[in-house]
Amino acid sequence: MQIEITAIARSLQGTGASRRLRNTGRTPGIIYGAGKPAESIELDHNALSRHLKLEAFHASILSVKLGADTQQVLLRDVQMHPWKPMVLHVDFQRVAANEKIHMKVPLHFANAELAPGVKLGHGIISHVLNEIEITCVPGDLPEFIIVDLSTIEIGASVHLADIEMPSGVESVQLKRGDNQVVATIQVPRAEVSKEDVVAAPVAAAVPATAQKDKDAPAAKK
Repeated sequence: MQIEITAIARSLQGTGASRRLRNTGRTPGIIYGAGKPAESIELDHNALSRHLKLEAFHASILSVKLGADTQQVLLRDVQMHPWKPMVLHVDFQRVAANEKIHMKVPLHFANAELAPGVKLGHGIISHVLNEIEITCVPGDLPEFIIVDLSTIEIGASVHLADIEMPSGVESVQLKRGDNQVVATIQVPRAEVSKEDVVAAPVAAAVPATAQKDKDAPAAKK
C-alpha cells in the first residue's frame, strides 16, 4: 500500500509555538536522517489521526509531500496526549533505497481453522507475539508477515524459525540466536480439568428421620 501525506515546513519553534499550532488543528513533526538536515514540519491533525488508525501506516514506506519535494520516510515515533485523543508530535525518518532498515512488522495468523490441533484436538490458539522486528532494504519491507498455522498439532508451538520470511527479509531475533515462540495450540482448560478430576468418595446417605432422632436430646427417665 502506497500512503502519501502532505506536510508544510514549520518555521516557528518552541513549546508555545507548538501549542498554538495544535490549537489550529495542526500537529508539529520532524523529518530527519539519510545524511540530510532535520526539517521541522506541520501536518493536518485529522488527516494524521486517520492515517494512524491504519496498520500499514506504522510498517510501510510513506511518501511525504513537502512543497515541491517528495521524501520516502518511516514513521518512527508518535507522542500522544495523556488523556485526550490528540497527537502531540510525530517523527519521520528518511530512508535510502540501498540501506537496510530495522522495523517492527505485525504478524497475521492464517489457516487456524485448518490446524489439526484445532479441528481434531479442539485446541485453543494462543498468540505469544503479535509483531516481530525485521531488517531489510526499504523496497523489501512487508506490511505484515503471515504465520501459517495449518499444520500445527495440539500442544505444539510455532517458532520464529518456522515462519516463511518474505524475500530479502530477516528476523532480528533469529540473527541474535533467539528462536522465540510465536504461537501455541493448547488443550482447553475445561478438558484438562475434566481429566484431572478424581471422583471423591460419596458419603453414605443418612435418612432424615434417623438424623433427626440422633440429634434429639435423650428423654429423661
